[in-house]
Formats: sequence, structure tokens, C-alpha cells
Amino acid sequence: MNKTDNQHSTMTCIVCPMGCHLDIEHTTKEGNYQVTGNQCPRGEQYAIEEITHPTRMLTTTVKLNHGNVTRLPVKTAQPVPKALLYQCMQQLNQLEVEAPVKQGQVLIKNLLNTGVDVIATRSA
Repeated sequence: MNKTDNQHSTMTCIVCPMGCHLDIEHTTKEGNYQVTGNQCPRGEQYAIEEITHPTRMLTTTVKLNHGNVTRLPVKTAQPVPKALLYQCMQQLNQLEVEAPVKQGQVLIKNLLNTGVDVIATRSA
């Protein structure tokens, strides 16, 4: 997000390669938003979600014991709330996984009560 005041925000859409410059106007007290500058409907949805409930996919590595490598790449199965990224990383930094592991295997179910699982992104 580039600019924010009480009623107006601007950002660049990252949903597709177009990179539309979005203007988001908070139009009413009920929480309605008017988005302009988007070339497709996905841009409007992205802007509203980014203003009201920003989320991010989390990718990292965790310690792997008894494997042919020492670190295992992992990711969240769905995006997690942006506000919880630091706490998610703290929990993942504590995780040690025993080999063998299969790609797609759930390593943590319901990370920080978000309803999102952490999965292995390769076999090891």
C-alpha cells in the first residue's frame, strides 16, 4: 500500500502481471469501498481484502533430522493473516521434522488457530 489517509488509499495490484494502480475510497460507515483503476474484477477484490484483512502465503525452511539435507522447505497451505506472520515464523523456527517426509505432507495442522496447515514442499 502506498498512500493512506482516513478515507482514501492507493496501491499496486499484484494479482496479475498488469500491475494496475488502484485507488480505494472508503465510501460509507458500513464499510463499503469503491475501487478504481483496476482492469479486471480480481483487482477490486484484491484491494478490498488488502484493506480489510491482509493475508500472505508464508514460505520458509525448517530443521530436518536424519535426512540427506538439513533444512526442509515448507509453506502454508493457504494465506495467513499478515498480522500473525511474525508469530508463525517463531513457531516454525522451533519446528524439527524427522525424515522421511513426503511432499505435501502436513507438518503443522491449524497453525496458530488460523485454520491453515503447514506443508512440506519437497520430499526428503
